Amino acid sequence: MHERLLPASPNWYCSRCSDVSGGGLLGVGAKTTVYLIDVSASSCRVVGELVGHKDLVSGFSFCQHAGQSHVCVSASTDGSIRFWDSDNKTLIREHAAHQSPVSAVHWSPVDKNLVVSGDEKGIVSCHWYNTGDTSSFFPEPRTIFCLTCSPHTWNCVAVGYKDGMIVLIDVSKKGEVMHRLRGHDDEIHSLTWSPVDREDFLSSKPEDCEESNGTSAEGEKGCYLASGSRDQTVRIWSTAKGKSVMTLKLPFLKKRGSAVDPGVKERLWLNVHWPKGRATQLVSSCFGGELVLWDLTRSGKQRWTLLGASSEGQNHSRIVFNTSSVQLQDGRELLISTSMDREIKCWDLASLDCRWTLPTLGGFVYTLTFSPVGAGCLALGVGDNMIRVWNTLSTQNQYDTRSFWQGIKSKVTALTWHPDKEGSLCFGTDDGKVGIYDVFSNKPPQISSSYHRKTVYTLAWGPPVPPMSFGAAGGKLPYSLYSCAGEGIILQHDPSKLSGEASDIDKLIRETNNIKHKLSPHTDLSWKPDGKVVAIGNEDGCIDVYQAPSLKLLCSIQQHHKIINTLRWHHDHSSTPELRCLLASGSSNAVVYVHDVRPIIENPPDSPVVLTEPYRRLSGHTAKITGMAWSPHHDARLVTVSYDGTAQVWDVLQEAAVANYRGHVGYLLCVDWSPVDPDVIWTGGKDFTVQEWRVSKQEFTKPPKGKKMVDLKEKMKGNPKQKRKNRKNSGAGGAAALETNGQSPAGGEKVVMGQGLSEEEEDDEVIQTNSPVPLPATLETQRRSSAAAAPLKSKDKPDTSLLKKKKPRSMLPLSTSMDHRPKDELLQDCVTLAAVKHNKTPAGCVPGHGEHIHLGLFADRQALRRMFEAEVEAHVEAGHYDSVVYLQLWSGDLEGALQLATEKGELSDHLLSMAPMAGFRVWSQTVEAYVKQLCLQEQYLKAASHLLSVNKLYEAVELLHSHKLYREAIALVKARLPADDPVLKELYASWATVLEKDGHYSAAAKCYLASGASFDAAKVIARKNDMSSLMTGASLARISGEADLAQTLALRCTKELADAQDWVAVQEVLSSQESLLVHRLHLSVAELLAVTLADSKALPQACVSSHSWASPGKRNVPLLHRVKDVWEEQFGVSQKSAGCRGAGALLQELTSVESPTPTANVPLSQVLLYSSLHLTRSVLSWLSGDDGRLMKELWQAVAWLCNAGHFIVSAELCRLLFPDGDVHVCSHKNPQTLDETEEAAVSSLQAFVSYHRLYERWWSSSAESLESGARSFGLSS
Repeated sequence: MHERLLPASPNWYCSRCSDVSGGGLLGVGAKTTVYLIDVSASSCRVVGELVGHKDLVSGFSFCQHAGQSHVCVSASTDGSIRFWDSDNKTLIREHAAHQSPVSAVHWSPVDKNLVVSGDEKGIVSCHWYNTGDTSSFFPEPRTIFCLTCSPHTWNCVAVGYKDGMIVLIDVSKKGEVMHRLRGHDDEIHSLTWSPVDREDFLSSKPEDCEESNGTSAEGEKGCYLASGSRDQTVRIWSTAKGKSVMTLKLPFLKKRGSAVDPGVKERLWLNVHWPKGRATQLVSSCFGGELVLWDLTRSGKQRWTLLGASSEGQNHSRIVFNTSSVQLQDGRELLISTSMDREIKCWDLASLDCRWTLPTLGGFVYTLTFSPVGAGCLALGVGDNMIRVWNTLSTQNQYDTRSFWQGIKSKVTALTWHPDKEGSLCFGTDDGKVGIYDVFSNKPPQISSSYHRKTVYTLAWGPPVPPMSFGAAGGKLPYSLYSCAGEGIILQHDPSKLSGEASDIDKLIRETNNIKHKLSPHTDLSWKPDGKVVAIGNEDGCIDVYQAPSLKLLCSIQQHHKIINTLRWHHDHSSTPELRCLLASGSSNAVVYVHDVRPIIENPPDSPVVLTEPYRRLSGHTAKITGMAWSPHHDARLVTVSYDGTAQVWDVLQEAAVANYRGHVGYLLCVDWSPVDPDVIWTGGKDFTVQEWRVSKQEFTKPPKGKKMVDLKEKMKGNPKQKRKNRKNSGAGGAAALETNGQSPAGGEKVVMGQGLSEEEEDDEVIQTNSPVPLPATLETQRRSSAAAAPLKSKDKPDTSLLKKKKPRSMLPLSTSMDHRPKDELLQDCVTLAAVKHNKTPAGCVPGHGEHIHLGLFADRQALRRMFEAEVEAHVEAGHYDSVVYLQLWSGDLEGALQLATEKGELSDHLLSMAPMAGFRVWSQTVEAYVKQLCLQEQYLKAASHLLSVNKLYEAVELLHSHKLYREAIALVKARLPADDPVLKELYASWATVLEKDGHYSAAAKCYLASGASFDAAKVIARKNDMSSLMTGASLARISGEADLAQTLALRCTKELADAQDWVAVQEVLSSQESLLVHRLHLSVAELLAVTLADSKALPQACVSSHSWASPGKRNVPLLHRVKDVWEEQFGVSQKSAGCRGAGALLQELTSVESPTPTANVPLSQVLLYSSLHLTRSVLSWLSGDDGRLMKELWQAVAWLCNAGHFIVSAELCRLLFPDGDVHVCSHKNPQTLDETEEAAVSSLQAFVSYHRLYERWWSSSAESLESGARSFGLSS
């Protein structure tokens, strides 16, 4: 259970999405969840949530009856109605009476079993809680916006519609309409009944006084009803008279110091609430988030009083959607309001002052971090384009937060506080922006002039590196700001001059380490607290540790093989110095690794070291790791968060799970430890919440097993195509597009995003919009049209007999139409034409023009031209430009025809073939115009081919490149340009990047090889991390002369093969490289050990493959002698070997191979590898005559197995090493010549061997005595 929680923002544009129970429990619909908040006059506390709706919560209401006040009802846009027990947070039952999104729901204040709901199609349903029955009515074919049950008569319900109509219906008579209240001319946003069941306490206008005592002509007793509409008026209605008795026009309250926004009135949502104990007072919302209290008995212009007028900043800053009230035991009445400004406020209706404010969140919580200077100051980066700064230690207001939005305008994905300067907060956004806020001033933030191309994932303060470390005019900077983003680049910003250009640190890394190959895209960075080194995580799973300020590469950690999501150094105030160099890392794998890089930092090597074994391995999460934080109060205590939806606390040294927190719904994205309380942790995630929780109060220790989150993800994902279609439909018309606080409903690759959130994850957040809920009319039209079209799709083939051949369009439609006149007129044409031909043209007759246009075809050329001009005008008017072009061609105006076709996009191959007739210039221009037209038509290959015809080869290549037609572009370059043209290399590099991003590693490797980037080819093909890919990558690196990379990949491959006990394949991989001899020796010892232990049944499983020389030989030959013989026979290594094959040189090389501290969580196959490593060192020490080193290594070989918890295996190893039980047989030295450490190792080893022999003797003698006892009693078989 959490301590404190900032919930998701209440859903927008809902008539009743929040309600308060009689006991002071507030329920608020946010996204698909209902949050339960315990309210009092002084504070509030989120006490739980009701989870279960699959779509947005669109309505919520408590039962207000004694004994049943814990029961509540919620409605959703998926059409469901759910009944809940708010005490137990459990679902009671679900009704599915609606086929359309439910827009309103209310629990009757009179009948404790009646719940009424309405949907967008106009259906009103009654749900009976006690029986589970439902009944539906269709009083009006209109879209329902709101409804409310009468507090005086159980069967009377007021329904408000989109078009401004209000209808009173009788649910006891199948929804019979009692009154239609006309007066509003726009959406009805809210309805509320007077708490008094009479109509005699308001003064009416004279013309309304003929039936003034609140009774109808039939003697029916009436009650007042108040309505709020988008037409900016509040109306009071008499239900007895069925008409409006009072109209209140909203005042426009201009805020102090701000100009009038003309769009404010358009964004109005007018909520009304009639407090129970105030019959003559009505609360309504206003234009800009203000709440006003109307005195219905007051006369004059200003009949209202502004809430929160006593001091600045009390009111909401944007429109209010819902209000509800509760009466406390002391008689005070509180009003609760929810708003578009993402705040829930509580008001005292006696003083009209705001009592408290609960901030809410309208997006994923991407990042949270505590200030290192301001104690308890927590910064939150949220997907609603805002930063919150929360003073978590405030004693007066436990939710004391400030919001910052200026200059952001995008999701806040990264935050970091300045290490020394109080209030200086740096932020990064998903559009690549980096800026710095001073949270103690009202100034807008400073924004860096250097933008990233993609989402900023990590920000960090660290010592400056060249060129900024050289200092500036004002002296050397103490800190630089580093930002890492989705495109894989780390930029160094000058915080004192953000307008200056940031530097890419890859340039310095290349220069310092003489790197020629392509660097893997960076995904995270973390500076060690003392600023001496920086760890950089990469997309390929590799972690590089660099020494400041030159950024010399010290080591490369190759443990992860998927994208690195998070890196964290242990704090440097640990009581144990050895822990200060621990580096924790999390990737898209579920395992967290911790590495100890202290030896490398304290004694920097000449050349980079490759680390392949972790110091500690933390297994338990079931999905990718998204964030982590070391406890500042403990040594080696770590908390991690994951896509499995949980936060896990670890004891790193013991590799033990301490506590698991499961309070979030959906995956987690960020975590930080409280700087003041060692038991408190803060987490944020996809569910739009930040939660504070205590480690000591958690029920669970480890994350849940199985596919809980995978199943959840699949469920949420559903059918992506259908989901997008639904969204499109609801956007066109449905209140299904109801907004969750400006965010669309839930359906995030660096996790967070996995370096960028995946599409279905990102769909959970959309840009905030202020437009009200659209209507379903268009949606219905779409459904009908699609239904009508459905039968056509079902037919396989159309009936060709029913289809008529399409008649081609006439080139001369005007003159052709003249030939379809009456017979008399056609005969007269003949007479007229004869007169024209014999120079006796009638008066007013102009062949080819006007009424005689058709005669242009039969008269002279001038007449024909006049006819063409008229036909051209008609074609232009009709938009038939192809016909115009042909007429111009026939007239001989080729250039004019080409120009017109170019302007209208009607160029064709035929016209282009005729263009040379107009000259080279015209033809060249026409080709270029046709290329543009083809590009608009997405015919890029054809466009490129036409560019070649005008000798624009490079332009053709660039055209293909820009539209990602890499294969065709490369083919064209190789066919037409020299082999060393730089364009070819650029194309290969671009294509490789795209292929790599899409996971086509083999194809990307071919591109890298073709461009001469062999190192990159080997790296990319090894990213698949399966056996064949690693072997291929190692071969590529070896052939290309990249010896170090070849060795690294070969060792990664052999490690996997050794885990699988495939020893023949291990030696095959290693035999290809002479430099890996010492590893061949090590793994031959591992093979001998594994085969021998499997033969003696000490190991549970047999080897997949092994060599003949590894099969067990003579039983009494010590294992070390067998190793020595195999080395001499198979590898040519003996006591006589010299040079690089000498025992001393090999031992020196093997010493650099890391051997971590043994723990119980390491798999047995790994334990055997580590133990065999010490055995290999011991044999090399034996061959080189170093008996002291020999005994120490033998002791460590046996101790590894014992400390890892494998007692039986360690006992068998002792028997194999020392069949006679004497450890001194391996040593040629006199024991007196050993130093103190070596002598201790001999003593410990002898004691260990003796212990095992004693243990074995004990059990064997016990078995013998049992057998003899059975024999003496005649029980032997």
